[in-house]
Amino acid sequence: MHIAGWLRELGLEQYEPAFRENDIDFEVLRSLTAEDLREIGIASVGHRRRLLEAIQALPPDVTSTRNVEAGAERRQLTVMFCDLAGSTALSSRLDPEDMRELLGTYHAAVAEVVAGFEGYVAKYMGDGVLVYFGYPRAHEDDAEQAVRAGLALVERIGQLQTGSGALASRIGIATGLVVVGDLVGAGEAQERGVVGETPNLAARLQGMAPANGVIIAEATRRLVGNLFEYRDLGITEIKGLEAPVAVWQVLRPGAVDSRFEALRSASLSPLVGRDAEMELLLRRWERANEGEGQIVLISGEPGIGKSRITAALQERLTGEPHIRLRYFCAPHHRGSALHPFTAQLEHAAGFARDDTAGARFEKLATLLSKSGDTPPETLAALADLLALPTEQPLPADPRQKRELILDALIVQLEGLARRQPVLLVFEDAQWIDQTSLELLERAADRVPHLPVLMVITFRPEFASLWTGQAQVTALTLSRLGQRDTTTFVERLTHGKQLPAEIIERIVERTDGIPLFIEELTKSLLEGGMLREEGGRYVRSGPLRELAIPSSLHDSLMSRLDRLAPVKEVAQIGATIGREFSYELLAAVANRGENQLRDALDQLVGAGLIFRRGVQPGGSFIFKHALVQDAAYGTLLRRRRQELHAHIATALGQRFAIDQGQKASAGEHAALLAHHWSRAEEWEKALSYTLEAAAQARKLYALPEAISHYWQALDLLERLPPNFEGRQIRVDIVLSLLPLPGWMRDEAGRERILRHVDQALADAAAAGDLATLARLQAIKGQQGRMRPSSQARLPTPKIPETLWPNHSLLFGMDNT
Repeated sequence: MHIAGWLRELGLEQYEPAFRENDIDFEVLRSLTAEDLREIGIASVGHRRRLLEAIQALPPDVTSTRNVEAGAERRQLTVMFCDLAGSTALSSRLDPEDMRELLGTYHAAVAEVVAGFEGYVAKYMGDGVLVYFGYPRAHEDDAEQAVRAGLALVERIGQLQTGSGALASRIGIATGLVVVGDLVGAGEAQERGVVGETPNLAARLQGMAPANGVIIAEATRRLVGNLFEYRDLGITEIKGLEAPVAVWQVLRPGAVDSRFEALRSASLSPLVGRDAEMELLLRRWERANEGEGQIVLISGEPGIGKSRITAALQERLTGEPHIRLRYFCAPHHRGSALHPFTAQLEHAAGFARDDTAGARFEKLATLLSKSGDTPPETLAALADLLALPTEQPLPADPRQKRELILDALIVQLEGLARRQPVLLVFEDAQWIDQTSLELLERAADRVPHLPVLMVITFRPEFASLWTGQAQVTALTLSRLGQRDTTTFVERLTHGKQLPAEIIERIVERTDGIPLFIEELTKSLLEGGMLREEGGRYVRSGPLRELAIPSSLHDSLMSRLDRLAPVKEVAQIGATIGREFSYELLAAVANRGENQLRDALDQLVGAGLIFRRGVQPGGSFIFKHALVQDAAYGTLLRRRRQELHAHIATALGQRFAIDQGQKASAGEHAALLAHHWSRAEEWEKALSYTLEAAAQARKLYALPEAISHYWQALDLLERLPPNFEGRQIRVDIVLSLLPLPGWMRDEAGRERILRHVDQALADAAAAGDLATLARLQAIKGQQGRMRPSSQARLPTPKIPETLWPNHSLLFGMDNT
């Protein structure tokens, strides 16, 4: 249960914003007094009394840790199975009470480690533990967090001792699409169930793992890239799975410092549409070369290309004499003081995994000598920072030692800048720790007097401290336009042309975000929808919905899960479409006006949707089409059907076609057909699809008319066979074939011929000799069938049982 749901059960949902704004969860709730409730704005004595009585009636196990949405969802999940190795032998040696205590210690260790990596312990099963990453809240790095948690668990459990030695664990991790969230069981045995292949795969991998081993499947391996070092275990047959699975053992965290490089392929993606930005960076580099240090702040939303443009700058400067310093922040190191700087020192000094402390000290001394004469206290301070022993005494006061370390790092930068111009790149500052931020501020104060170009990248949520200063340039990266998007796709395919409709889909779904373009294009090329033919790509089958690439799924879901209490409003809006009106949303959402407006304000404030116009006549649009897809994709099939039916009904009432009026749906027929089709109300969908085809023909919009006729044939196949359906098939076939462009490929030709055969059988069964003759003539042209633009365009006869009002002819030629 969550606070919003609890308030809804009490009929007091209007107070949910007040509870949220005051950070009241179930733990705080138990200690609330009448005065507290008055302070947060609950003026009604009756409402305060009802709340206090409900608080006292809360069961003891309801806490904020169970603040999980009750409804089940479809979502990508990374599942971990952790098992205690050798537990059977242990239980035979230990007294049951000792074994119970040992398992309790083990479970507590697992829970602590998992919580540190933002996982969710779903179930304890004796010596096994089931863990979810990506539920109840997704994070953009869930797969990475799961693997890091696995390595940390191996280390932590290995520290637990029994009378016969240390414990050992086996861990399996898999990522994939599941249905998660259904409550299974009751009381203490209650859990959030997960259904799908992924948990079974994780369990099988755990069984394959050696003691103190972490095994991952292919989907997880793709998501974590080169962030870790692996042992390739090859393709493995997994019991219960149809196809073999590629499997890896994770050995340790990788040595690659840059997340951008570790998570991308070996070759960089094309740089398109950034000429002006590159020119600006090169001009700032020229100034820095002349001794006038510069700072460039590059901001933009995730995936916009911040790291890519810094990589391009480094490529352009390859032939020029300069010193390059690169620092990287990471989400899992936000609590590690000065981690970007310690990682850079270790990398630049060339530390090897098996180096002794003495060897590392010598390497550090050699590195620092490159920036000039290094005072002993500077070397000692940086050695202490890297946990290396030193004979040089350091201040006992931690504050003095901290100052000495920060000064030493600044001295190193100044020494390098005296030798050659310095390009300093500091990436992902939104994840910076406070000590590193202070050091960065001190460095920024020195930059104007040094031949240094400092480039800092960050997401919009990071508040820059330097904007407005003379030596500072702020650069916000914008999305790519349609032409640049098309060029980007062409470079990704190495000049091999994609079908025009595929390009249109990519442009529409990616909104000019380079990462989205790259991942969606790669997903298409690898997904079997296209095949190479004559130096270009052609469709290998019917055009399907473009699925969200797994590499983007967690990032998109994390944006929605941050607003879990109002996510349902986003889901309803996504079901309506990329853009939705307040009026239609209110008709479907079944929420109070204040509650709905507050939910929309939160979604707008989070940057998930934009507002257009003024309510109640205004509308909203999703910032990204893929965010809309992610919100819609979480809904279970039955819930989708319900929402589409509600939306279609509300639209019908709005267009006054379900109120007994003899009026046509007109231009709205295609929209109604879409929603009734998604609701799986096939007869209604067919009716509106045929009307949409007629409307398109009136406007001579032939591509749209052809598309609607094809959709009508698909819908016919979902309906039970009857006379009316048979007649409609005949009329659709006779209407479709004369339209220019109906046959786009050989698959379409074969498909229509199958319908011709069925229509022949239907006409024969109906005794319609005239239609039979026309169809037989078409049948005789199988080997040379070509569309003709000269033939008369008959309109399908629509049986009365399929009309929305059972008597409406939609103004069509019914001859």
